[in-house]
Amino acid sequence: MCLIVFAWRPSHALPLIVAANRDEFHARPSLPLAAWEDAPQIIAGRDLQAGGTWLGAGPAGRFAALTNIRAPERPVGARSRGELPERYLRGELSPQAYLTELSGHLQHYSGFNLLAADAHEMWYLHSATGTPQRLPAGVYGLSNAALDTPWPKLVRARSALQQCLGAPETETLLELLGDPRTAADDELPCTGVPYEWEKKLSSVFIASTDYGTRASTVLIRREDGSTELTERRFGPAGPLGERRLSLPPFDEDRGPIQV
Repeated sequence: MCLIVFAWRPSHALPLIVAANRDEFHARPSLPLAAWEDAPQIIAGRDLQAGGTWLGAGPAGRFAALTNIRAPERPVGARSRGELPERYLRGELSPQAYLTELSGHLQHYSGFNLLAADAHEMWYLHSATGTPQRLPAGVYGLSNAALDTPWPKLVRARSALQQCLGAPETETLLELLGDPRTAADDELPCTGVPYEWEKKLSSVFIASTDYGTRASTVLIRREDGSTELTERRFGPAGPLGERRLSLPPFDEDRGPIQV
């Protein structure tokens, strides 16, 4: 996951709204958004190369999402970062307890940002600092640096989310995730990759033959816990399909419904 903008408003009629793009090499295999066969409580896409996921939802309002920290000069961690959201969604620890426990094992992973939430709290961990942080209500953006680092694409996407919060619609959120505009050269971040890559990665939606936005995901949760997740998938030649799942309110004991 390389760009996430989200509104966390626990006392609102729509307490959680998320719009996120997963950017990855097209050759890396993955499964689309679904309930997992071996863990049907997890609703997420699934990486087939190393396992795990980049964004998903679970029971009792559990939500987790991951972005990598772009730091090409640093050694690759021994363990896959994709297991971090998965382990939270499989487990029962509170967001704070999970991230606090994880903060003692950061040496096993390449740099990452991790969001973990339940129906009441959202917490954030930036692996470079190692200190879990409880997020107050607000509108946030997360890319491949730290929370709300003002990269042009993050600022643009977060502003677009703020503008539609009065009446958020899935199609509007997917539209903001499809923005192909690159940043001006004098606005590009300097993250240690060549200029051509820095330019390519500066758009909200990335399109190229080898690497690009593989999935755009929108999550809208209502006050009763009912949640709609939509994933639009892409390949080198364009859209591959779309899947929409509806999760019931917190007090209803039934699984996701495909709509």
